[in-house]
Amino acid sequence: MSRSGAARIAGWDVGGAHLKLALLNAAGDIVSVGQVACPLWKGIDYLQRAIAELTANLDLEYCRHALTMTGELVDCFSSREQGVAAIIGTMCRHYGADKIDVFAGLRGFLPAGQVIAADAMDIASANWLASVMLAAKRVPDALFVDIGSTTTDILLIEQSQPRVQGFTDYQRLVSGELVYTGVVRTPVMAIAQQAEFNGRQMGLMAELFATTADVYRLTGDLNDAHDQADTADGAEKTVLASARRLSRLTGYEFDPADWGLWQAFAAHLKQRQLQQLVEACRRQLPAAAVQRYAMLGAGVGRFLVKQIVGELGLEYRDFADLLPTAGQGGEIDAGDCAPAAAVAYLAGGFG
Repeated sequence: MSRSGAARIAGWDVGGAHLKLALLNAAGDIVSVGQVACPLWKGIDYLQRAIAELTANLDLEYCRHALTMTGELVDCFSSREQGVAAIIGTMCRHYGADKIDVFAGLRGFLPAGQVIAADAMDIASANWLASVMLAAKRVPDALFVDIGSTTTDILLIEQSQPRVQGFTDYQRLVSGELVYTGVVRTPVMAIAQQAEFNGRQMGLMAELFATTADVYRLTGDLNDAHDQADTADGAEKTVLASARRLSRLTGYEFDPADWGLWQAFAAHLKQRQLQQLVEACRRQLPAAAVQRYAMLGAGVGRFLVKQIVGELGLEYRDFADLLPTAGQGGEIDAGDCAPAAAVAYLAGGFG
């Protein structure tokens, strides 16, 4: 897709839990960014509903569309191939195959109508690659860290080139470039089996009683606009309800009068996740000349990246600051939806 191919470009990132959209005008400025909950594991109909919700106030009739995804992994699909086909098919029913280009990693973009089963592995879960490819065009030496609701991507950029070790989810988990932890949906039991609580070290209950959203509601770090996932017990998202959910991990009887106890527990859990991410970042940085690298933060959890830089002594750069906007700010920005913004820029020839 060339810059002259469309007046506007809509970049889509179809995840397993959220749908994200970044809309560019003909000059390559971001004019709209949005994110809505999309529990795709419940069925492909949820993607259709999410598209309708996200675009209710947008006119995309004359747009071209660039698509990337991770949602092909959800358990309503029996394989990545089936998931890729279902997601592309749904987007094509909304906008037409002739208007959609699908990001296929190092192969670039494929016209949606020409995608075949053999392309699935190049398309599947390649959204992180779009982000780091665009970032490398803007920041020559950096550690790109995208902390989302569920996962974290940690990728090195050297001399304006992504230094990627793995491309599949398996390879990236092995290399440590994919860390399965995030600031909204991650079960607390996945970040700490032992914790300090009430002045003592203790084991925690290995039950899905609470998620990291509960932690960051209590610490005050989580933006309400980013808090789109269901709670572990289906109850409300207040700080009081979050403290109650966290208390269940300890077996300690909940009492709102013990507010300081629950705040201290949340702060401790935050520190545990933060230290995991600090160590994961250290593993990706070269041993020599570390100070030449900036740390480039993206994702709804990049408030943690801003704290990681303090631990590592690096300069912080924000992904959203790399991209021009048309002055329409909102609670969701391009840094929150980095892959959606990246595929729009790359497909539109604005990279």
